[in-house]
Amino acid sequence: MTVPGRRSSTFSRLLRHGFTDPSAAERLLDSTELMPVRSDPVLLEALGATADPDQALLGLVRLLEAQPGPTARRELLDTLIAAKPLRDRLLGVLGASVALADHLARHPRDWEALVMYEPRDLHPGVEEFERGLAEAADPVSLRVAYRRCLLSIAARDVCGTTDVAETAAELADLATATLRAALAIARAAAPEDAAACRLAVIAMGKCGGHELNYVSDVDVIFVGEATDGADEGKALRSATKLASHMMRVCSETTVEGSIWPVDANLRPEGRNGPLVRTLSSHLAYYQRWAKTWEFQALLKARPVAGDIELGEEYVTALEPLVWKAAERENFVVDVQKMRRRVVENIPAAEIDRELKLGPGGLRDVEFAVQLLQLVHGRADTSLRSGTTLDALQALAAGGYVGREDAVQLDDAYRFLRSMEHRIQLYRLRRTHLVPEDEADQRRIGRSLGLRVDPVAELNREWKRHGSVVRRLHEKLFYRPLLDAVAQLAPGEARLSPKAARERLVALGYGDPAAALRHLEALASGVTRKAAIQRTLLPVLLGWFADSADPDAGLLNFRKVSDALGKTPWYLRLLRDEGAAAENLARVLSAGRLAPDLLMRAPEAVALLGDGDGGGLEPREREHLEQEILAAVGRAQGATQAVTAARGVRRRELFRTAAADIVGSYGTETQPAEADQGALVDRVGGAISDLTAATLAGTLRAVVRDGWGDELPTRFAVIGMGRFGGHELGYGSDADVVLVHEPRDGVSEQEASEAANKVVSEMRRLLQLPSADPPLLIDADLRPEGKSGPLVRTLKSYEAYYRRWSLVWESQALLRAEPVAGDEELGRAFIELIDPLRYPAQGLADDAVREIRRLKARMESERLPRGADPKLHTKLGPGGLSDVEWTVQLLQLRHGWAEPGLRTTRTRAALSAAHAAGLISGEDAEILDEAWVLATRVRNAVMLVRGRAGDTFPSDGREVAAVGRYLGYADGHVGDMLDAYRRTARRARGVVETLFYGA
Repeated sequence: MTVPGRRSSTFSRLLRHGFTDPSAAERLLDSTELMPVRSDPVLLEALGATADPDQALLGLVRLLEAQPGPTARRELLDTLIAAKPLRDRLLGVLGASVALADHLARHPRDWEALVMYEPRDLHPGVEEFERGLAEAADPVSLRVAYRRCLLSIAARDVCGTTDVAETAAELADLATATLRAALAIARAAAPEDAAACRLAVIAMGKCGGHELNYVSDVDVIFVGEATDGADEGKALRSATKLASHMMRVCSETTVEGSIWPVDANLRPEGRNGPLVRTLSSHLAYYQRWAKTWEFQALLKARPVAGDIELGEEYVTALEPLVWKAAERENFVVDVQKMRRRVVENIPAAEIDRELKLGPGGLRDVEFAVQLLQLVHGRADTSLRSGTTLDALQALAAGGYVGREDAVQLDDAYRFLRSMEHRIQLYRLRRTHLVPEDEADQRRIGRSLGLRVDPVAELNREWKRHGSVVRRLHEKLFYRPLLDAVAQLAPGEARLSPKAARERLVALGYGDPAAALRHLEALASGVTRKAAIQRTLLPVLLGWFADSADPDAGLLNFRKVSDALGKTPWYLRLLRDEGAAAENLARVLSAGRLAPDLLMRAPEAVALLGDGDGGGLEPREREHLEQEILAAVGRAQGATQAVTAARGVRRRELFRTAAADIVGSYGTETQPAEADQGALVDRVGGAISDLTAATLAGTLRAVVRDGWGDELPTRFAVIGMGRFGGHELGYGSDADVVLVHEPRDGVSEQEASEAANKVVSEMRRLLQLPSADPPLLIDADLRPEGKSGPLVRTLKSYEAYYRRWSLVWESQALLRAEPVAGDEELGRAFIELIDPLRYPAQGLADDAVREIRRLKARMESERLPRGADPKLHTKLGPGGLSDVEWTVQLLQLRHGWAEPGLRTTRTRAALSAAHAAGLISGEDAEILDEAWVLATRVRNAVMLVRGRAGDTFPSDGREVAAVGRYLGYADGHVGDMLDAYRRTARRARGVVETLFYGA
């Protein structure tokens, strides 16, 4: 009979002790198995201390039910109540792992493995685990013995007897003992093979580093040699059989499940290479073919089973190669690129729950530590540990990592590894994903000692530690460089000058001594400026290192800081606006043009921010013209007015270049622009609009200075070539033709003199030596070229075109568009030339032949001597000229009938030709791709070198910078050039068909 109130009292007690289903717990407590101890307060207290009291109670009942008889049950209960160590261990395991609860239910006497509580049981090593596995003679008994040992490791772990590092070391030692036992089983099954060879098992990864998880692939490499007098080929076959059998013993599923997969894919050539190699074969591979990541993996190599002497020889032979890896070209870039690739391959739905591989995860710490080991371990042998936390401690002791940073990373790594252990321990499954279920998170939180609000506390701590890792893992590499040149407190360890230079060289700095001087100048002192720069520089150094010229990035940053360092908004901008610092780093290290534009007026750095004062979006032509005309109106005299206009032009050129660089490189929060054509159109449109606005302002300044409000003649500027096509590049001149029309009552002579004087003065003022880049006005496309008048009246143009116009002039007029001056006169000029550029019924056959003849002559005569035609972006096969002449021939032949072809823009005309059925979609795409790529290369050359060029630079750093702009990582210049040749070759094939009619 139930006493009134008892249920509610027990129910409340169970809730207070952490049970989530008190009703089910009450039924279990009332079970026959627990009747003798049901009211014992010790049991309830112990259950309440576990990660999951409900699960622990259920596991205990199952274990009692599995006992062979009442005597065994009574023995277990008596020991459980009397012995606190057993009680804590057993219930702790049952509350944390359903997989080990299942094991105990299948093997009900294994609880006795938790009874012993002697000093040697606290921290067992390989020998103790080997004794625990000694009686295992087959895969099934090995699994049972393995889990019995695992039971004791988990018990010490959940009770806090061992910390996370000690637990990971014990798991690695158990894996070592298991590999030895599995190899013994394989040897016993094939004694002849065992006698024919020496086989060493080298642990890699976390097992090799003595930091294994509960459930993880055990990475290994096999080394084999013949025994004395044996044939090497036969010995390797025998060793391969033994290695394969050993792997199956551990990996195959039996009635007792599997242990863990043994993974040999870190071996030379991966899964395509032989499973077992001789030592000399390993050595030859690593000397000739190994990639950077393979040397990084060897940091953790450790002989664990088989012929240990042979394993030691393997480690000794390869060790010198490991510590030379940092001398390899692009070493840091390769390691960081591999880390980024890992993150990119994480499914989007999992990245926020990925504990190991995601941003701020375990792998960030491991990669950063290994990178520093490889750079500095060459000279400092104290850093050569395969264990992450030991290596981190050694790095801090040597001054290679800031002590405070090391402490924070150590804490974060321990917490994240503890989470990983608890997640895997539950079902003994290999996973690194934080579960979404609240009950799972509650269990994990309680197992880590978070008892007030386990779910909220767990997520808060997880996010906090992940944030620490994200913040520090890049800074870890750069912060000590500042400490090396800063004043530290007495006793603080710092990088030696030699170590600092080593690190800078590894990062890609060509002149580490100069880099250290810049760092000292930027970070020294007690001013607010120095303090903020010390905070910014670790991140900036990383972004500089991601460019083709880190030295230039750092030098340019010093110049900008020297110019603006006392300006309050500058450092506040970099510190507070997320994008500004990274944008600045990209711009300063991408080449010469953008930094040169910035240095002439450093306040333009404000454009790089997120806020209202910044923004890299190109401005509308109308707004540009309004600003320039307003500046001209405020100026005293034409010279001052045009100087103001050129200042606006310089600032807007910087805005365009910066936006182009940031869009091409991408940032940490915004990937690079995928649509290359959009980048080209944005640059071409922005610079063309800016040039038109500058000419409009200059025209206004010259007219006002010489004639007041009105020129004696109406005057219009017609853009030609790339200017008229809205396709100007950074180094383009302004191709124009100039037209005027005398006002009523003004003689032609007076009007002509005024128009010529305007043009002459505009050209002079726009080329005056100054801090602003000149703008060259090129009128060579006018009738009669350089021999003809600089400016003509509309009637003069009409007379010339009617009598003397050649077919090439009609072709040039396809790009004509009014850009400045009298709008009505500009429209009249366009009406005049439309019949010429879009001739009725198209071009006659002889005109087509003439265009083809001109193109062929240009190809043979105008290509610079010594230039590689296949890499010449303008005149080479498949280059700009090929594409543009092909499109323009289509416009001349069909523009009269197809309105879409009546455009000055190459890409728009190409699209219209496809829409009209004049060119196939595939051919149009090929030509468009080639034109966009050639234009991007020309823009890149100007950005990198600061001067125009039509072919790839010959200097290694410059061509690498062009590659980075085009999206190629360091070391892939050859891929870039191959891609250009391939794209141009395909385009030339289309040109041969469409233009030459081949």
